[in-house]
Amino acid sequence: MRFSSAIQVAALVGLTSGRSIPGGHVVHEKRGVPNPKLHKRVSPDVVLPVRIGLKQNVKAEEQAEDWLAEISHPSSSLYGKHWTLDEVVEAFKPSDDAVETVAAWLIKSGISKERITHSDNKVWLAFDATAAEVESLLNTKYFHDDRDRALVATHEYHLPEHVSEHVDYITPGVKGTLMDMELRKRDGGPVAPQFDGSPVAPQFDGSPVAPQLKFNAHRRQQQIRPFPKLPKKSTPDDLSTCDQTITPKCLQALYNFEAPDPHAKVSKNNSLGVFEQGDVYSQPDFNAFFAEYTPYIPNGTHPALDSIDGAKAPVSQGNAGGESNLDFELAYPIIYPQTTTLFQTDDAFYAQQFTGVFNTFFDALDGSYCTYSAFGETGNDPTLDPVYPDTTHKGGYTGPLMCGVYKPTNVISISYGVQESDLPANYQKRQCQEFLKLALQGVSVFVASGDTGVGGYPGDTDADFYGCLRDDDVFSPTHPNSCPWLTNVGATKVYPGKTVHDPESAVFDPSSSFNYSSGGGFSNIYPIPQYQQSAVANYFKKYNPSYPYYENGQYQNSTGIYNRNGRGIPDVAANGDNIAVWVQGQKGLSGGTSASAPIFASLINRIVEERIKIGKGPLGLINSVLYENPGVLNDITNGTNPGCGTLGFNATKGWDPVTGLGTPNYPKMLELFLSLP
Repeated sequence: MRFSSAIQVAALVGLTSGRSIPGGHVVHEKRGVPNPKLHKRVSPDVVLPVRIGLKQNVKAEEQAEDWLAEISHPSSSLYGKHWTLDEVVEAFKPSDDAVETVAAWLIKSGISKERITHSDNKVWLAFDATAAEVESLLNTKYFHDDRDRALVATHEYHLPEHVSEHVDYITPGVKGTLMDMELRKRDGGPVAPQFDGSPVAPQFDGSPVAPQLKFNAHRRQQQIRPFPKLPKKSTPDDLSTCDQTITPKCLQALYNFEAPDPHAKVSKNNSLGVFEQGDVYSQPDFNAFFAEYTPYIPNGTHPALDSIDGAKAPVSQGNAGGESNLDFELAYPIIYPQTTTLFQTDDAFYAQQFTGVFNTFFDALDGSYCTYSAFGETGNDPTLDPVYPDTTHKGGYTGPLMCGVYKPTNVISISYGVQESDLPANYQKRQCQEFLKLALQGVSVFVASGDTGVGGYPGDTDADFYGCLRDDDVFSPTHPNSCPWLTNVGATKVYPGKTVHDPESAVFDPSSSFNYSSGGGFSNIYPIPQYQQSAVANYFKKYNPSYPYYENGQYQNSTGIYNRNGRGIPDVAANGDNIAVWVQGQKGLSGGTSASAPIFASLINRIVEERIKIGKGPLGLINSVLYENPGVLNDITNGTNPGCGTLGFNATKGWDPVTGLGTPNYPKMLELFLSLP
């Protein structure tokens, strides 16, 4: 069997390399191991939809942090002057030289100017051509497999050297395209390209599938614990039991804000966005929660659904998810009558495949992202991300990939994530750049820091059994919260015997199945951003941890256990334990930084609403403002975030990698943000 396979592979290599390659051409992409399933030659007259992805704008990558600082630093004269989506697309588009060079080569090679389309997002050149034309153009040969809807691909292709430097990749190429061979045959005359800015989705070609990734505590199944026995005279408004159960009244007391006026007039354009995937809310649970804790919120109050790629919501009470219920049952008591928007993501099959995350969400908010090339990644990764139309799974979403169909809300809360070690670094960097683009447009994103201290969730794929790196000892940062262009939220707790008038402490709950503590530490991918450098330097100067460290993310070649010069996590914190919830018809307790993120996001959404009332706009990335004005937060100085066989880091005066700068002081935050342009 091995011998036969080797002959087949050798034959395929021979077929690919049989064409004479002109001088000045280089191999642009080559399959590591030829795919034996691609063994049939594509007929010369089959029309191929060719898409050429242009490389990202290097200048934009280098200047992006400065662009964001200009509009988000409180001392900048450009503060609050956010960009439009068109301005973002224009700034990040490939260089004019790249477009002109590739287009000139195509025209010289016989692809007339009239046949070439430049996509709306500026990152693709597209045209239709016969297989014979494309084989000549790329000095290659095309093959397809035996499926009715065949995968068309090549084993390698070539480009002129001066063109190759401007091209990311071409489809169909090493990344194949699914198509009906018979229907695509040309019956005379050139076929005009029908191009809407989206490429034909690259398809997985049979290479080994990346292992399933266990999501860390961001995306663990939300644990719902029994509701405690409170004194008989206790009511939902009782503040004396906030050390046992956190209610809306407890949060109001902790962060010094009033219950919202249910009759207030609110902006139609300031809905709080909440990301969910694979976890769905139940309306009867909402109604039960409102009736007990916030009777001023009418039964039936629910989020507007922005369904992405076949996602469905709500579900029956028996199928309700603890995460989604938690997010909205925390948000509504803070912001009502402001509205919420649910970004429910992916069809029933893919929502449960714990591999890649967030790409289809970004696709739906930014049409250019569907085909955007950055850090060697273009579009979705078919080995990690959903592939739509999903015609192979029961109940799959059979429509096209949704690109640019929804507008991002001013504030978005995300309580999902993975470890940095779970996904390719460039996959994460491309997403991180998209968070930056959202910030440029005035969108504030809040992400839960994770629930496993300095480590990961036990059993994470590229970490050990305990969720740590290398030999059980290296701290494991999380994605996407290690990205500098969002606000990362850790967790605090009112400890037993304490009251809402006492300082909170960093959360630690050893009674959970994985020793729940506030996620924190330092990224192995991203350096310390400008806005955080002074705070991190102060932390190391005054409270230098005793642990050995490494730099630049190189833990494999070091005895250190954390990255000394990485982006610090988290930025801020909020309560994240003993949260009162209704789930599946029962009252219980929940928690996690999954609770902390929507609490902080909701308070910022309230502040944005107050800014709108006086003619001002949204806030975008708030990190620079907070690091310049830490006094608007309640500094947390007690607690640690254990993990990886250590006590983790300590909560200290000032910023620390456990609770960040601290928890919200709503009146001070409101005054500060209302004073800014």
